[in-house]
Amino acid sequence: MLRLPSLISLSYFEVAARTKSFAAAAKELNVTPAAISHQIKALEEYLGVPLFVRHHRRVSLTPAARAALPELHEGFQALSSAVDKIRSYGEERLIVTVCSEPLFATKWIVPRLHRFYAICPEAEVRLQASLHTVDRARDSVFGVSELKRSGIDVSVRLGYGNYAEITPQRLMGLELVPMCAPELATTVTDIDTLRQQPLLCDSTLTRFDEPCDWKAWFKQQAYEVGAFRELRFGNGLLAQEAAVAGQGILLGSRDLHQAELNAGKLKVVCDRPLNCEQAYYVVSTVTGQERSIAAQFREWLLDEANKPV
Repeated sequence: MLRLPSLISLSYFEVAARTKSFAAAAKELNVTPAAISHQIKALEEYLGVPLFVRHHRRVSLTPAARAALPELHEGFQALSSAVDKIRSYGEERLIVTVCSEPLFATKWIVPRLHRFYAICPEAEVRLQASLHTVDRARDSVFGVSELKRSGIDVSVRLGYGNYAEITPQRLMGLELVPMCAPELATTVTDIDTLRQQPLLCDSTLTRFDEPCDWKAWFKQQAYEVGAFRELRFGNGLLAQEAAVAGQGILLGSRDLHQAELNAGKLKVVCDRPLNCEQAYYVVSTVTGQERSIAAQFREWLLDEANKPV
C-alpha cells in the first residue's frame, strides 16, 4: 500500500491552503499557529516540495500546492462522507428525526408514538415542531436538499403536495368544522348566532394561496356574511387553548382535536365542514436511499392514518 503522509499534516495543509493563512487555519482547527507551521514544515520535508511561500505576515501557495488542493479538498469530503455512513450503521442507525407543524406533531403524532415503540423498541424518535413544514404556495420549492441540510429524515408537510424533487405520500386530508367549549355551544343555534361569537382561527391556515379561514367557510356554506370578529393565533395549539377556555368558536380539524372532543372539552356546533384543498403529506429522501429506520417510520405513519388514536 502506498505510504501516505500524516493525515493530520494533510488536514492542516488543506485548511491553511484553503484559507491562505496559518492564523486563520489555527483558529478553524482550534490549535496554535505554531502547530500549523510545524505540521506544514514536516509535510514539506516528507514530500520534498515546498507548499507555501512565506511572506511578511502572510503566505501564498506554490504551484504544487495549488495543483493538489482541489483533489485534497474532495478527498477529505469523501472521507467525511464515508465516516458518516459508518456511523449510520452504529448507534445512530435507530435514531429517526421527524418534523411537522406544531399542532400535528402534538395532537396526532405524539399520542400514537407508543405504537411505533411497540414494534421498534430500540428506536429513538426525535420529533421537532416547526411552521416551516407548511407549504403555502401550490408549487413548493422544498426538496431533498432542505431535508438533508436540516438533518430531517421524515417530514409531515401541510400543503398542496406539489414538489419538484420528491414524491409525497398523502397522509390525510384537511377538513375543518366549527367547534367550541360546551358552555359556549349552548348559545349557538344556527349560522347567524355562530357569526355573532368571536371566531377563532389558526393563522397558519390563512396564508395559503387558497386560505382555510372563516371567510372561506361562510362562502362554502353559501352564507352572505357581513362583519364578524375573527381572532387569529400563531399556531393551532394556541387557537385550541383559546377555544377550550371558551373564548370563541374554533374552525378546527376533528382529526387533530379528537382528544378534546372525546373529553368533552370541545364540541362541534355546526357539522358543515370546510373541505380544504390542502392535505398532510409524508416526505423523505428518495425511496430506496433513505435509512431503514426512516423508511420504517414513514410506512408506520401511513398505516396509522387508517387507525383511531
